[in-house]
Amino acid sequence: MAGKNKRIIVLFDVDGTLTEPRKVVSPETVEYLKALREKICVGVVGGSDLVKQKEQLGDSPNMFDYCFSENGLLAYKDGVKIGETSLVGHLGEANLKRVINWALHYIADLDIPIKRGTFVEFRQGMLNLSPIGRNCSREERNEFEKFDLANDIRKTMVAKMREEFADLNLTYSIGGQISFDCFPSGWDKTYCLRYLPEGDYDEIHFFGDKTFEGGNDFEIYTCERTIGHSVEDADPMTTLKQLAELFGLPAPAKLTPPDAH
Repeated sequence: MAGKNKRIIVLFDVDGTLTEPRKVVSPETVEYLKALREKICVGVVGGSDLVKQKEQLGDSPNMFDYCFSENGLLAYKDGVKIGETSLVGHLGEANLKRVINWALHYIADLDIPIKRGTFVEFRQGMLNLSPIGRNCSREERNEFEKFDLANDIRKTMVAKMREEFADLNLTYSIGGQISFDCFPSGWDKTYCLRYLPEGDYDEIHFFGDKTFEGGNDFEIYTCERTIGHSVEDADPMTTLKQLAELFGLPAPAKLTPPDAH
């Protein structure tokens, strides 16, 4: 059997790529990734913090050659931390407080069907803002996504923040069902590529579902250093089928439903 080709790496988004949104990865996907890692290098790059990433994937720093949480602001290679970057250090407390205060006022005045709790979640390298609140139930999350698609709640809030905080050079990235991320420009998922030296790889593939402009996979999907693959139906099986075509590793016949594992 041919050895591992370390000149090729595949990077994966989490939600809608390796898992269904906020659900746990299937055992079949885990086994597939393990087999793929024997052929090429694999990495994960998610927007969520490491705690949430582990809730969905398991021990992600040791499952992948590279593990990036918060778009790569926290970076691991072969299970060892190799980098960490802070939003507070970059923006400063005064500007950070300015953004948070504005967002809370805006959401307080927003007329949407329901609100729950945790409207602003502070992360190491970004703010995650949710008009409905991250404490909503699965059913409420699904209903808000439909409402948002019909009424552009998140898109409108992002447009207003771009105007309000033009001086801070921030990027806004809509991902998942209920929230969007706010972070310094350049701190999107392409941030993780600084840990992958250009001379080390012949091919860097990226798989993600939010590859449209404004989605949190767009920048890395369209980056000149990557070969982008869109999982348009946000189905992990679609990811595995595309991988099977690319690398000749047969995909499983089916994946265990999230609620069954």
